[in-house]
Amino acid sequence: MTADSTRTVYEFGPFRLELNEHRLLRENQPIPLTGKAFDTLCVLLERHGTLVSKQDLMAAVWPSTQVEENNLDRNISALRKALGEQETGASFIETVPRLGYRFVAPVKDMSSHARNRRATDREPEPAARQQIRFCITPDKVRLAYATVGAGHPIVRVANCFNHLDFEWGSPIWRHWVRDLASGHSLLRYDGRGNGLSERNVEDFSLEAWVKDLATVVDAAGLERFALMGHSQGSSVAIAYAVEHPERVSHLLLCGAYSRGACHRENAEVLEARRALEKLVELNFGESNPSFFQLVTSFYIPDRAKPDEQEWFKELQLISVSSKNLVQFMRACDEINVRSLLPQVRVPTIVFHSHGDRVAPQEEGQIVATEIPGAKFVPLASGNHFLLAEEPAWNVFREELGMFLQSPVRPGGQPD
Repeated sequence: MTADSTRTVYEFGPFRLELNEHRLLRENQPIPLTGKAFDTLCVLLERHGTLVSKQDLMAAVWPSTQVEENNLDRNISALRKALGEQETGASFIETVPRLGYRFVAPVKDMSSHARNRRATDREPEPAARQQIRFCITPDKVRLAYATVGAGHPIVRVANCFNHLDFEWGSPIWRHWVRDLASGHSLLRYDGRGNGLSERNVEDFSLEAWVKDLATVVDAAGLERFALMGHSQGSSVAIAYAVEHPERVSHLLLCGAYSRGACHRENAEVLEARRALEKLVELNFGESNPSFFQLVTSFYIPDRAKPDEQEWFKELQLISVSSKNLVQFMRACDEINVRSLLPQVRVPTIVFHSHGDRVAPQEEGQIVATEIPGAKFVPLASGNHFLLAEEPAWNVFREELGMFLQSPVRPGGQPD
């Protein structure tokens, strides 16, 4: 069956939704939508003319997650705005009070697979999907982890804002999953208090995070793997690599730092950090949505499109509670693994954006300088994590590919 035979396309009014391309068009002009809003629209279009209960919608859009109803409400509001219901007076989505929603505008199913299915009994082959599993840490915390792809494993250490299911279709993370899983098996996991993992936890510390990583790789049955640490995950990766050098084939560090805000000898930076933590503790974003935009501007200030910014703001809301985030931030402030850097004995590459506002480039340079033989790759970007369409992503992808394929010298570093 050709690729064209599985295209899913709906047309309604002046709009055209192309599922495979993950886009909504109005008269051939793209309309930005967050991933979950897009998924909500897909469900409504697939069942157009029929009432879809709120419970069914949430189960379809968040299949592996329990979310509050206001997440669905935000998606519906975003769809009404994107479709211009208020401005034009057109009616697309009907609200049935206390029950659910119905897509009431006429819809044409232009899907080629819908036409072809009448001529063949073969169903389209399913797209590759991640496999999500759970494991239990020594202190009885349930962790979620996911695998996709095949080949030498890459393990990506958990970060602050992680959600395995929500990230899967995200424009800010899907290129990471796609490219890292190309020729490799990729293991990701949600850290304690985050995403699909157990939320009701008390111990947020570097030691707990290192044990979480050990628990996940053991549960997945991995003996030897490349280890990727991003942001504070880099410190977790460094600590694990020093403790278990025989299991780490390559150490991949992005936006890395070895010392948190409490150990950088900059009182002004620490004071600003404490102020931000206080705002999070007060759940400032609940009454001031612009706060989420402020946080977004720290992480992806460079070249981010509106839909990418919306995705990251939604990720902040769905991935972690304010209470857990405060504890997480304070634990990051206390990180100090600088003394471990000279003890790293595995091949290491350090990527760092020159304009990173979360982890200053100086911190990445310290890591690359004090790990014996580490390779440093500066990136022409202001983003803490790289977006798919910025040139720095291609540099990252090419350098990483060459590093993983290079033969290792007797001293531990690749040629």
